[in-house]
Amino acid sequence: MITKEDILTAAQRIAPYIRTTPTMQLEDGWFDVPGDTFLKLECLQVTGSFKPRGAFNRLLGEPLPPAGVIAASGGNHGIAVAYAAQKLGVRAEIFVPSLATELKRKMLTDLGAHVVVAGNTYVEALAASEARAAETGALTVHAFNDPATVAGQGTIAIELDAQLPDIDTVLVSVGGGGYIGGLAAWFSGRVKIVSVEPELCPTFNRALEAREPVDVQTGGIAADSLGCKRVGDVPFSVLLPTVSDSVLVSEDQIREAQQVLWEKLRIVSEPGGATAFAALLSGAYNRSPRERVAVVICGSNADPASFIR
Repeated sequence: MITKEDILTAAQRIAPYIRTTPTMQLEDGWFDVPGDTFLKLECLQVTGSFKPRGAFNRLLGEPLPPAGVIAASGGNHGIAVAYAAQKLGVRAEIFVPSLATELKRKMLTDLGAHVVVAGNTYVEALAASEARAAETGALTVHAFNDPATVAGQGTIAIELDAQLPDIDTVLVSVGGGGYIGGLAAWFSGRVKIVSVEPELCPTFNRALEAREPVDVQTGGIAADSLGCKRVGDVPFSVLLPTVSDSVLVSEDQIREAQQVLWEKLRIVSEPGGATAFAALLSGAYNRSPRERVAVVICGSNADPASFIR
């Protein structure tokens, strides 16, 4: 289990390397149901996503081997690991599936990482990275199924507690479960946490139904960041007793959320980063009157031309 002490330790450890990201309150009239709505702009984090929180906590938690670090990723986790490795002066080798966008591949190479395209899915890239790590002795940095990663991602909850102490609900986009697992570990039921996933990537939703991690098919516009075949055992051990609200959104709803974020707020968000907002904007999440809701906008690594009308 991930404890509050683990998350507090992570916050102290990674503080020199990450940003405290801001929140913003939306004006009245955005939604039919009255209630304060806030956005947590983790899209303004270094590298454009929340992922450096977990990456730095993992890399700073033990001595780094001469072979450096290795990770598999659809993009954002790999970018975070490459950034952390660059800051700490070690080599990074990142395995990505073919679905990783050109923008994210370029960000990886610009950070000095050695990039290997392995297979069509995250699972295939992960298997290739694990085989390579066994050969080289590099430190593996799992995207979500590692206590250090989950504790690092949980540091966002410390910020939310300070910035929005009276919040009722937090909506979070979910892939492998590391991010929402960190939030759940910190809040421990004090705040309602809602999982939001694309209909084509229902990893946690299906695990909740089965009461255990299960394999699912994934695809669609957010698959590069949320397309995990199976929720991680480590975060699921935290999530099962604390998170029961799971919402699915369509491709069209995600794209609409991206467009609204840009057109109304001038916030660039990738599909995975806008997925949680899509649940609120579309009404897929049925909020209660006067419910104070925070939505995490968790990633901005997208080409605006791909969604601006």
